[in-house]
Formats: sequence, structure tokens, C-alpha cells
Amino acid sequence: MPIEGTVAIITGAGRGIGRAIAVEFAAHGAKVALVSRTLSQLEETDGEIKKAGGHSIIIPTDVSDRRAVEAMVKKVEKELGPVDTLLNNAGSFTAIGPVYEVDPDKWWGDVTVNLYGAFLCCRSVLPGMMARKKGRIINMIGGGTGTPFAYGSGYGSSKAALMRLTECLAMEVKEVGIKVFAMGPGLVRTAMTEYQLVSPEGKKWLSRIDDMFAKRQDVPPERAAKLAAFIASGRVDALTGRMFGVSDDLEKIQGQTDEILKNDLRTLRFKQ
Repeated sequence: MPIEGTVAIITGAGRGIGRAIAVEFAAHGAKVALVSRTLSQLEETDGEIKKAGGHSIIIPTDVSDRRAVEAMVKKVEKELGPVDTLLNNAGSFTAIGPVYEVDPDKWWGDVTVNLYGAFLCCRSVLPGMMARKKGRIINMIGGGTGTPFAYGSGYGSSKAALMRLTECLAMEVKEVGIKVFAMGPGLVRTAMTEYQLVSPEGKKWLSRIDDMFAKRQDVPPERAAKLAAFIASGRVDALTGRMFGVSDDLEKIQGQTDEILKNDLRTLRFKQ
């Protein structure tokens, strides 16, 4: 795996999908910076990586805090070296319900973490990547990116905006040699989805999520981890600015690169 010896920042690495991605990267020889707000969870991820012989460091950080993010990136560069891969996985989904009822502060909190947090992390790693004329950024999208997400408008709106940010940034830095991607992890049983299942708001407004789990439509977090490692390996660099999902046939997609570029596929576009 070409990511051996590279430096990766994984946000939201304390649990769930982020932990799986961090473990996957470390298993393939990457030096991993584990980032999230909760120290105890980061310690668990770090312990798992080190037990397997991997290399990781812990940096508790609130990705919505500009100064904290800037300090985090500087610490990574000092302790691990130049950042090769940034994976914006930290996410929030606490605002559940119709727009006319949902708590505005919770709604904005979801947007702040999912969109502004990713923006801050991108902005902080870019100077180093631009100086070296290389680097990859992977942004975690999800439900609501390309279709409406009723009763989850804050989460869905932020993920659609994150996809557009991915495209904008990819265009801005393409000539510099930096690649930017979006990836969808599918429905994964995480603390976030558990909240949707057990909270009063989730039970009332998102009962379809429970149905999807009952029908075993969820996927393990390891599938997202393998997809992230594949993207970080550089094998789809020609498709910078595009979105990928855990159900994609990646080998087939590689063979369709010219068609995808010609017809502007795998993007966030209006259909006429």
C-alpha cells in the first residue's frame, strides 16, 4: 500500500469510522495523528494502533476552534513531519426534527462541526501541502449530500455544502498538485446513528433509520477505512473533486476515468 511512511491526520478518530480509518492507515505503515475532542476515546484508538505495532500520536482538538486546529496541525508537522493526507471525518448530528421545531443552536452546531470544522482543517494543512506541491484531502460526506434529508436538514445541508467545498477546493489547488475528494461511508452503526435510534427525536422523526438497521442495510466501518486508504494511495488522483462511496467498484471506476471527466460525473450538479 503506497501510504506506507506517509503522515495522516484523521479527525473524529476516537471512535467509529474515524477509529477504523486510523487503524487501517497505521496498519499500512502511515504515521497517524489522532484528533477528536475526547481524550479517553483517543487513548483507546492509540492503544489499539500501538498494540498492533503502528505509529500514532494523540492531539485532543475541537475542529470548530480555529486556533486549536492551527495549533494541532503545527504539532503534527513538528512531531510526525509534513502532512500527506487529511481526512475530515469529525461529524455531528444532534439536530433532529422539522425546521419549524428543531433547536436552532443544535442545527447550527451540526453545520459548524461538519462544514466549518472541515474548512478550518483544510485551510490549516494547505500551506504545507502547497509548499511541497502535493497532498490529499478526503472529506466525509453522508446522508443529504445529493438527496433531501427530511428531519435532518442541518446534517444534510452541511454535507451537501461539504461536497461543494470539496469541488471548489479541488479546482483551486489542482494545478498545485493537491488532490481533494469526498467519500460516503454508508450507513454505519456508530454513536451518531445510535443517537438517532434511541433519542426521543430520533424515534419520532427518523424511524426509517431503525428500519434500515432491521433490514441489515448497514455496513461495517472497516469498509470506509479501506476506501479511505484506497483514495489516499493515489490510484484515483485523476478524479480529484469527485465523490466515492463504499459500494463503488473502484477498479471499474478507474477504467471509466475518461468518461467521468468528459461527462462531469460523480459531482454535485443540477440535472436538466
